[in-house]
Amino acid sequence: MKNVILILLTLFLISCNEKNSQSEIKATDVNEIDIQAELASIEETRSGFQLAIKEKRYADLRNFGTKDIISLTPICGTWEEYKRLRNEPVGSFSYDSLIMNPKETIIVSDSIAYDFGTSSVYYTNEKGEPVEIEDTFLAILKKDKRDGKWKLHREVATTNKLEK
Repeated sequence: MKNVILILLTLFLISCNEKNSQSEIKATDVNEIDIQAELASIEETRSGFQLAIKEKRYADLRNFGTKDIISLTPICGTWEEYKRLRNEPVGSFSYDSLIMNPKETIIVSDSIAYDFGTSSVYYTNEKGEPVEIEDTFLAILKKDKRDGKWKLHREVATTNKLEK
């Protein structure tokens, strides 16, 4: 009986060693990501998005998001007037610009990243008065396999202020 237990224990230890060495091989085969190049590419996407809004090229905005993008904007306070006017423009309404201020951009992998920060939306209300509304956002970005560009995939924004 002792011999059977000894043989089983030896086989168990050998099989564990083989699995560990396979895991180590997989971990060293990971491609290196050029973080600075990816951050620059994300900034290029962000700048292009902001410029399209400023130039009122709204049809171009779809080029900055994935096909299945989901974006949740705040649903209270000053955002309500903006959303109402955006959906049913009246008077002098104009979506003038968006300025994004990322506080943290993390490259998770070669195809997923997230962006966390604040943004300000500027618009002209129906009376012709300029309005600024702010939010704090968390955005998930995906790299498009076809063109290699980072695109907005998911975004959640809140009127809660980011603590400094």
